Amino acid sequence: MATQACVALETLGSIEQGRRALRLGLAGELDGILNTGGALAVAVGKAPKKERYPAFVQEFIDLEAQALSICSYENAVVPGLLQTPEYARAVFDCLYPPITPQEAEDRMLDRLDRQGIFKQKPWPPMMSFLLDESVLERPIGGREVLRGQILHLREMAELPFLGLQIIPKARTKHAGLNGPLVLIETPDHEHVAYIEGQRVSFLIDDPDEVGILQAKYGMLRSQALTPEDTMGLLERLAGVT
Repeated sequence: MATQACVALETLGSIEQGRRALRLGLAGELDGILNTGGALAVAVGKAPKKERYPAFVQEFIDLEAQALSICSYENAVVPGLLQTPEYARAVFDCLYPPITPQEAEDRMLDRLDRQGIFKQKPWPPMMSFLLDESVLERPIGGREVLRGQILHLREMAELPFLGLQIIPKARTKHAGLNGPLVLIETPDHEHVAYIEGQRVSFLIDDPDEVGILQAKYGMLRSQALTPEDTMGLLERLAGVT
């Protein structure tokens, strides 16, 4: 069962013995494997929540979970919401100073929990993802892990509420050289931006600054491939065409 759920046997044993909390994303996977009709996910959803993220990230995670829309640009790694378990684990194995294997496993499971946003009812938030093509050439975790990640992106690109566009490496002009960014629309229709760097991240809610970043995102979008051309590129990179 651990293999089917893509988790370490030690992790599953810790959950069974009560030493580790069962997270929502994994609960959903186990419900499917065990045919429990969603009982585990419901139980986890009703359990008291404890903060699992650093304070400087927690507010962003909370906003992300209730967002009306999410726009994300990445130029170093695949965005966390779109990562496969294998790719996410490999990303955490790249951290320096390094963390322990157990810490990497915990962070990977926390990341998968965030992906529960795709199962929100009646609909998940509207999402737009812009990704530099160079990210899809960096074999984090090895070639097979990268290929699995690319195939996952191709599958996600079919979702009706999600737009995925790749910015080709041949672009001679690029509005995103300053780094990644995330734009979120809150349930109150307020707009905030999230910027992450080396060991630091922060939220921006000043309308003027958010407006500048929205304009930057719009320019990046115009410099990217269309969603249809993006799907074709993903297929070629994965070797399926």
